[in-house]
Amino acid sequence: MINILNDRFKFYNNFEVINEDVLNVDIRELIKENKSENLKNAKVVANLPYYITTPIIMKLLEDRLDIESITVMVQKEVADRLVDVPGGKNSGAITYGVNYYTEPKKIIDVLNTSFIPAPEVNSSVIKLEVLNNPTVKVENEELLFKIIKIAFMQKRKTLLNALTNGNLASKEQIEGMLLNLGFDLKVRGEKLSLNDFAKIADYVIKKLTK
Repeated sequence: MINILNDRFKFYNNFEVINEDVLNVDIRELIKENKSENLKNAKVVANLPYYITTPIIMKLLEDRLDIESITVMVQKEVADRLVDVPGGKNSGAITYGVNYYTEPKKIIDVLNTSFIPAPEVNSSVIKLEVLNNPTVKVENEELLFKIIKIAFMQKRKTLLNALTNGNLASKEQIEGMLLNLGFDLKVRGEKLSLNDFAKIADYVIKKLTK
């Protein structure tokens, strides 16, 4: 296929095949090399391998690449999670990451019958408009996502128990933090907004790590 593509586009000077693993390629350097009057805004457009959708999207976002948007086709159930609002019925840990870095929206659903042979799952095309600045301000970004991950690793548990089991602090300290921040001690992490998690992360930095 690589040879076929190179032959098909050999007369085009604006096309290059890079046969590499997207998780290992230095995309930042590729964008830098191609930045010119002909490439003012870099965009990512792809039909992602469904089994590594989340690692690819989070790599593109966490590396803070100079890209304007990410338009991809993914499994429908994953798309519903990616474009949901934090705290929504389909939200997961990835929802908070996507909403932190981008403004997500669904473009279109794609039925499995659109393909031959038809896969077992339906798909969706989504677009993530990359923001110039994150949607919330937080003292420690890494801690924010660590707390979100802990909360969603044990979704059936209350936030109090999940954070306690995650060794964030003692149960008494976490209980005090939640009460001071105005949270119900029985609240689950999946009900919190991105701003709620930012408040918790900042509290931990200022009050629990001294």
